[in-house]
Amino acid sequence: MKPFRMDNALPVDTTIPDPSLVVLIGAAGSGKSTWARTWPATQVLELDRFRAMVSDDAGAQEATEDAVFALQAVLEARLTRRKMTVVDATNCEKFVRADLIATARRHGVPTVALVVPTRLPVCIERQKTRPASRRVPDQAVRAQHAAMADAWPGLPGEGFDHLVIAGNLSRLKEMLQPLSDARRADLGWDDDAGLGELLLVRRTFGPEVLPMWSWRDGSQLADGDRVAEIRLGADRLVLALRNNVVGEGDVGFEVLVGCAVDDNCDGAAWAPAYSVTDLLRALTGELMSDPDVYCTVHGGADDVDQEADDHALQDDDPEGRADLEEQFAAAVRE
Repeated sequence: MKPFRMDNALPVDTTIPDPSLVVLIGAAGSGKSTWARTWPATQVLELDRFRAMVSDDAGAQEATEDAVFALQAVLEARLTRRKMTVVDATNCEKFVRADLIATARRHGVPTVALVVPTRLPVCIERQKTRPASRRVPDQAVRAQHAAMADAWPGLPGEGFDHLVIAGNLSRLKEMLQPLSDARRADLGWDDDAGLGELLLVRRTFGPEVLPMWSWRDGSQLADGDRVAEIRLGADRLVLALRNNVVGEGDVGFEVLVGCAVDDNCDGAAWAPAYSVTDLLRALTGELMSDPDVYCTVHGGADDVDQEADDHALQDDDPEGRADLEEQFAAAVRE
């Protein structure tokens, strides 16, 4: 394992002009994508994302050539417009960096080498928590890390206008500011309307649900609680906003499902909906078997079980059987 050593003789700085082409350089698991997220998503060209675009699998290494072709096309378009652009890939090979530098020079855009020299054991350890399709073999991570360390002294000579070490940057504000702005907008603190009554909806089910969401005020389906609907084409889910969950005063959603006891039941059966996963389970019918389902006619699972127990006790009642036997004997005697 070749360690990374910073040579103080190199012209290291923290200058990142706007516009410029920022080339992230580091092994898989070094944290490049975390740094990339400090720029707006529209400015970041992530190789894994392009692999997913061309193959539906971000980890499909056999799709890398097509992904690079697509990334290059977008890169050319952005630099033609002199837009700030960040290339999020390992970029450990010299020929890859040379192509990127040449592209930037054609458009008169300065280049920045942003090196992320995270220690090799950390890069390898981080692979363990990744999905199998995104996990990079240890041998490949070692090779990438060694290539990064080998490239470091020669980066100025490759033609980069600025050489930056990730640890020298202060970009936490750049990451938090847009998140804060979005949150303030949601709450209406920016003098806009904000999400208002949809804030809880987005927090529970995610922003993608909002365009399909509508309140059905005036509906008495939920015994006076507010009713909403998620509709997309022929598909429809009905929900109730509960303001006193389990008598504790908490707020949460329930989704309307079929009665698990009687297919012909006319009552409304409700199940708690804590996330978008519960919405999917309700749509597929899987949520009907949830133990927390409560039917306005048959009650909850405990009530149904008690009803079954009552029937069982009645069937096993020895006094009842004795009474029937006595009636039968009396009938025979007559």
